Amino acid sequence: MKSILPALLLGALLAVVSTATAEDTRVFEIRTYHANEGKLDALNARFRDHTVKLFEKHGMKNIGYWIPTDNKDNVLIYVLAYPSKDARGASWKAFMSDPEWQAAHAASEKDGKLVNKVDSQFMVATDYSPAIKPKSESPARLFELRVYHTNDGKLADLDSRFLDHTMKIFAEQGMENIAYWHLMDDQTGADSTLVYILAFKDEAAREKAWKGFGADPSWKQAYADSTVNGKLVNKVDSTQMKATDYSPTK
Repeated sequence: MKSILPALLLGALLAVVSTATAEDTRVFEIRTYHANEGKLDALNARFRDHTVKLFEKHGMKNIGYWIPTDNKDNVLIYVLAYPSKDARGASWKAFMSDPEWQAAHAASEKDGKLVNKVDSQFMVATDYSPAIKPKSESPARLFELRVYHTNDGKLADLDSRFLDHTMKIFAEQGMENIAYWHLMDDQTGADSTLVYILAFKDEAAREKAWKGFGADPSWKQAYADSTVNGKLVNKVDSTQMKATDYSPTK
């Protein structure tokens, strides 16, 4: 008689396989709002009281909202997720035509426009990114947004270094890997840009972690091996951030 795997066990095995091979196919958008002088508090109030819930109403997933710790430019940074680029367009169209949004927008700007400029980039998760989902901790963590601009033809090598070495060493040094993205193919710099976010307990923990990372023998070896044929990264942009009180990720 043939041995028959119990249905329950088979189902569990299939669930494990499905989870292990699941790919995040969503489109992510990182948006940077440059508030007019004196208007950042009002902008945050509009997001807190209206915008965030209206985004969700219209099919946009709020990932996180952050303010740079050194915010001399009155900036708000946030990340949304959509099922697809087409879904993003439909969601924003519905959002902009929503009477509740129109009323909130008008009321918030009775004393002047809140936002001077909006920067937007579309991204996809790398195949080595942790699951990208909101997570809140108390007390709120310190976050760091890092954008790596690679030398020509070096993005794949940088990805390999993160997959095989960097992320593991980050975790060993007390850094939390939050998310890793590539720019979508139609974005400027798509073939040479890696965007990622780390989290730390606080500023002291961040300083300790980066110091430990730089001195780690495994990192030094991985760096040396990966740059035998030339340096991978041309430029790094780094922004330390704190989550807003209404952010799903803290």
